[in-house]
Amino acid sequence: MKLISATPSPYARKVRIALAEKAIPFELVTEVPWNSTTQTPQYNPLEKLPVLIFDDGSSVYESRFILEVIEAKWPSPSLLPAEGIDAVLAARQVEVIADGICDAVVLLFWERHRAADQQSAEWIARQRRKVDGGLKALAGIAGTGEWMVGSRFGLADIATGTVLRYLDVRFPEQPWRQLYPNLVALSARLEARPSFAATVPVPQTISDKVV
Repeated sequence: MKLISATPSPYARKVRIALAEKAIPFELVTEVPWNSTTQTPQYNPLEKLPVLIFDDGSSVYESRFILEVIEAKWPSPSLLPAEGIDAVLAARQVEVIADGICDAVVLLFWERHRAADQQSAEWIARQRRKVDGGLKALAGIAGTGEWMVGSRFGLADIATGTVLRYLDVRFPEQPWRQLYPNLVALSARLEARPSFAATVPVPQTISDKVV
C-alpha cells in the first residue's frame, strides 16, 4: 500500500498520523502536486493529495474519506470516541471545522502569490474570517479537556493538531498561540506523540509555473 503525500499538506498528514497510530504499514511517496511530474492524476481525477493506493492498484482520495476507509478496514485501535454516536458526530464536526480552516489557509496562500495589484483585499479578509472563526470554534470545543472529544485520543485531535501546525507553516502571523492557550497546550501534547513527531510539515518548492 502506498500513500502519495506532500510535505506541508495537513490533509496528507492526517492520514499519515492515522496509519501510524494504527501501525498500518505503507510506502510514503512524496510529491509536489502542482508540478507536471506528479502521478496524482493517475489515481485521483481531481488531481489532489493525499491518495491512498492499495496493492491491487485501486485508490481512495480526499482525506476525510480516506480516514473513513482506514477506520472501516482497520477498526482497532479505534480513532473514534467510545462515548456513543453523539460523540462520534461531534468528532466529525471537528474534522469539518479543521478542514475548513485548512481550505481557507490554502486559498490565502495562493492569493498572496498573485501579483500585488491583482490580489483582492475582500477575498483575503473573507478567508481570514474563516480561519479566525474556525479557531474560535475549536478552542470552544477543546475547553479544558485533555482531548478534543471524549476520553481518548482520536480523529478530532488529529484534525485539530494538524491544522494548528499547518498555520505555523503557511500563516504564521495568525496569533492563535496568543489567543487560545488551551489549543497551545493541546498542540504541545499532540506534537509529542511519535506519530506527530514523525510527520512535522515543511514547505515544498514548486518548480513548475502555476497559472
